[in-house]
This record gives sequence, C-alpha cells and structure tokens, in this order.
Amino acid sequence: MTTTPIDPAVDIVGYLKQHEHKELLRFITCGSVDDGKSTLIGRLLYDSKMIFEDQLAAVKKDSARFGTTGDDFDPALLTDGLRAEREQGITIDVAYRYFTTPIRKFIIADTPGHEQYTRNMATGASTADVAVLLIDARHGIMTQTRRHSFITSLLGIRHAVVAINKMDLVDWDEAVFSRIRDDYLKFASRLPERDTTFIPMSALKGANVVNRGERMDWYDGPTLIEHLEKVPVAADRNLRDLRLPVQWVNRPNLDFRGFSGSLAAGVVRPGDEVMVLPSRKRSKVSRIVTFDGDLDRAQAPQAITLTLEDEIDVSRGDMFVRPDSQIQVGTRIEATLVWMHQDPLVAGREYLIKHTSRKTPGVFAAIRNQIDVNTLESSPAVALGLNEIGKVQLVVNEPLCFDPYARNRTTGAFIVIDRVTNITVAAGMIDGPSTGGGEHWDTSPGSATLAAQKSLVDAAARRERLRQSPATILVTGLSGSGKSDVAHALEKRLFERGNASVVLDGQSMRKGLNRDLGFSAAERSENLRRSMEVARLLNDAGLIAIGSFVAPEEATRDRARELVGGDRFLVVHLDAPIEHCRAQLPDLYGGDAKSVAVPGVDFPYEAPTDADLVLPSHELGTEACVDRIEAMLVERGVIDT
Repeated sequence: MTTTPIDPAVDIVGYLKQHEHKELLRFITCGSVDDGKSTLIGRLLYDSKMIFEDQLAAVKKDSARFGTTGDDFDPALLTDGLRAEREQGITIDVAYRYFTTPIRKFIIADTPGHEQYTRNMATGASTADVAVLLIDARHGIMTQTRRHSFITSLLGIRHAVVAINKMDLVDWDEAVFSRIRDDYLKFASRLPERDTTFIPMSALKGANVVNRGERMDWYDGPTLIEHLEKVPVAADRNLRDLRLPVQWVNRPNLDFRGFSGSLAAGVVRPGDEVMVLPSRKRSKVSRIVTFDGDLDRAQAPQAITLTLEDEIDVSRGDMFVRPDSQIQVGTRIEATLVWMHQDPLVAGREYLIKHTSRKTPGVFAAIRNQIDVNTLESSPAVALGLNEIGKVQLVVNEPLCFDPYARNRTTGAFIVIDRVTNITVAAGMIDGPSTGGGEHWDTSPGSATLAAQKSLVDAAARRERLRQSPATILVTGLSGSGKSDVAHALEKRLFERGNASVVLDGQSMRKGLNRDLGFSAAERSENLRRSMEVARLLNDAGLIAIGSFVAPEEATRDRARELVGGDRFLVVHLDAPIEHCRAQLPDLYGGDAKSVAVPGVDFPYEAPTDADLVLPSHELGTEACVDRIEAMLVERGVIDT
C-alpha cells in the first residue's frame, strides 16, 4: 500500500486492537448519472493512501483505455470494477469500499445513478448512516437528485452531505454553489428534517475531498473527510428499546440451547427479564455468549447468543423485547413502498414478505396513493411501476413484531419477494399498524348503480308472524365481564319463550367474516361495523340480534346506533370492575398468553353514558342479568309479556 511503513518495533497486536475498536461509519454516495460518485470515492481512497501499489498501477494503465481524463489518472476506475462499467463509464452494481483514518473506519456504498438501477441504490442506502448526494455544478438539481434525496430520507438516513461537484468546470464560482444550495433547501423543506451539510468540491482535482481546495478560499467549512470523521452518528442508535430478532436457535449439544441474532436496538445484561414475541412468554437472561467469550453487557448492533433461565419455546423469526415494550404485533400494516421491478405491483397478488428473520406470505390489500418524487405530492394509484413510490396497506399471514421505521430501521423495514422467481421486487418502510378499514363507516358503495332489493314481506307481517319487534341488543363491557355468557343465556331464554334471536359474538365474528382484522382501535371499530351490518339485516328479517362486543369507544357505539337505527338499538353495559375481569381472564390481562392490547389496560374503555341498562354483572350473575334484560325488552315492546 502507498502508506507509511509500520515500524517493526510497533506493537502489532496493539495496533490492530486500536483499529478494531474505532467507530465505524457507513455512508452512501448517490445522485444522477455522471455527477462524479465513483470519482469521488476513488479520490477518497487515493488521497487517504488506501490503494495497493499494484492496484494503482493497473488503474493508471486502464485510465488511457477506459478513463475520461486522457492519460491522467482516473479515480473512478478504482470503484467501477465491472468490465461493463468501465466500458460504459457508469456504475451498475453497488460497490462497497473500505478505508480508515486515525479517527474512524468507513464502509462506502458506491451506488448507480441510472434510474433503472434504483433498487441497487436503495440496497446500499438501507444500512448507511450518512448520504453523500452529489450534484454536478453545471446542471444543478436533477430528477435523480430528488429521487435519491427522497429515498434516503425514507430509509431513515439522518445525516446528508450535498456535495456540489465539478466546481472546476464552473470556474470555482461561489454564486453557482449558493444558487444550487438554495434550490436544494427549497426542495428539501418538504422532506423530514435532517442534518444537511453543503460542500463545494472537485473530486477529479481533489479539492475539498481530503485536501482543501485552494481555488475556493470563499468556503470556510470542512472538507468531506473532515465532516465524515466528526458527524455524530452514535446518538442515532436506539439504545432504549430492546429488539433482538432470533436468527438461529443454537443447539450444539444437549447441554446448551441459545438464541442467536444481532441486536436491532437496546442494551441487554445477564439477569434482565425478557419477553418473547409473539408468544409473550417471559424469562430472564442467563448468559450473553459470543465467539470471544461471555459478556456482562451487549448493545446494538452486536451479534450475540442469549441463554435463558427457563426452557421456553423460541423459534427463528421470534423476537426478544422488554416485558413493557411498546412494539406492535399484528398482521395489518401501513407502509411506504419503493417498487423495484418491471412487473408492476397490483393489489391482491400474494408475495413473500421478509421482515427481520421472519418470512411470511402477504398481500397488498390496497394501494393508498403514489408519491411524485419531484413535487412530493400524492395521487391515487391502482398499481406501482418500476421505481415508483407509494403508500400501501399490507396484510400478512403470520403476525409480525414491528416498530414504525422512524423508530427502528431494522424492525420497521421489510422486503418483498416474488414467490415464483424469488427476486426481491420492493423495499418497504413501516408507518404503523393498519387502520384496518375502520374508516368504512362513511365509505360509499363502490358503484353508484347499486340498489337494495325491496323485500316482498313487510315489517308488520313479520311482527305478526314472529310475535316480536326486531331489535339489536349490544351487550358491552370489559373483557371478562360476562358478555358472551349473558348473550347466549339471553338467546336461550328468548328461544324458550318462542322468540327468534341470533347471537353475534365478537370472537366468533373474528373467526369468520372478520378474520382479517386485528385488535387496534380502528380494527375493533371495523369489527363492530361489519357485525352491525349483519345485525341490521337480521332486524330487517324481523329477528332479534344480540351483539357481544367490547366496543370500547363511545363514538363507535354511536355510529353503530346510527347504522342499525335508533329505534331498534339497545345498549346493555355490564359494569364489572377491572379487578373482577382480571381475575376471570388472568392470561389476557397480563399473563404469558397476553398477545393483544387490552381495553381498560393498554388503552381506555369508555363506559357508555347513555346505556339503556347498566348491570353490575359481577354481583348479579348471568341469570339475574338475563332477567333484567328480559324485563326491559317487555317494557320496550320488543317481546310480549
């Protein structure tokens, strides 16, 4: 290497240890075609004296054949290693390069500028701490500049360097630099806020890359390498939340069972209590095992193996978290998607979704909109084509344990794989749990030509035949208050009286019509909405519908009343205290089986303020509750005396 020889008297082991523990920075270079990305990286390697002499000799020989600088040394050839890249003078694949300075170690991802290779650029950006966005000073901001700025922002890169390159071709003019900087700031004002530094440079001449440019004395900021050595990225790592996706169950012999993976966030120590998702089983960490021996403490992004004090079921794809973790567990997700394949994404087709170490089939139930990379405005879309970006609703077969991407780049990201070709076709960033269709209370039918067919049997004839008036009785209360028991006992009582009724139980509805819904507030709302649509049809047929639902929100119950009809809708509140309910369902309220957010614990249960009947079910018991509901139905004229 063209670097200072090591003195034989130097402690080689100490020297290697010093470099082993230096902080690592990953950065990506991106921008439009011919903005000088490969030249910039070649200059960084050359001026940092990180080039082997035989490699340098080969590049100087190829400069006359493939280079763009005549017989002079062309730094771009240090990174454009593919023959096709040298012949065309472009970057096709992601090229990773490594170098070090006395302060930091660096991994560079040199990514393509061509639009057709956006997938390669997104791959390089997915693990980067800093994005170096190159702009040709002659041309200013291009479409790819906007696209790459948007994608690196979506991918959570919090530090950006806007390198305004080729200043030598605009006579080192400060006015050109200022104009491009102002144009970029205007565009970037619509992106999420991040740390952005502007550096004028000439990668070919080596100005403001490693060494300061003598022709730009008007610029008093850092060179690129000075900035990269000092940019604070350690604070970007999430050490608050414990996230350890299990990649491998390590069982070398009968006496050892460990769970291996790379910490996506947080800190863990022996003795810490941990919970495994999605099973919610708990244990304590016994050992933290690594190749170099056991650790007293590990933090992201270390690769470790945990052993536990208890023998609990843990498999690849599960995740270790703290017992009080706020991580989401569900099958319906809202996400931002970068589509990377020539065949477009069409809602409804099944793909494989790889999230951390879990792989599961999934479909995109809806394409919310498409985002224009130039204006950052959204517009309706029925498909996403190559390099297009959009908001989507994803539904997967197996529950995923995820965070919003803004909180954690590992647990908030996924890739989409074509099931036939096994090709990665998209990268996704999770925005949060899906609304699950809770907004459909106000949704109009998909066609204006739909018309309800009027029944040939009128309501009066049904009342005379069935000797009852149709009604929907919503039995609501906390989980464990006895709703299902009361609903089914009421159905039996009415049957014995000769009345016709049907129970719509929340859990039974989730096993059939509503099996695609989770347990977020919006999905609970949608569960009730669909069920009340069924209740209305039952009422139209003259029957009594008995609904057993937690229905924790007052506003949602009000919408149900509007849907069914105020004259038909009755609310019975089983007002059992949470202590009683917890005793009835200990697993649901905090035991090992707890797998969903519980009303009254994880979010409020809003007790009805206008219930038709309030019953202390914990004091009365099931039959006494049914007696009082029966009396109310007689009083309201729903059934005869």
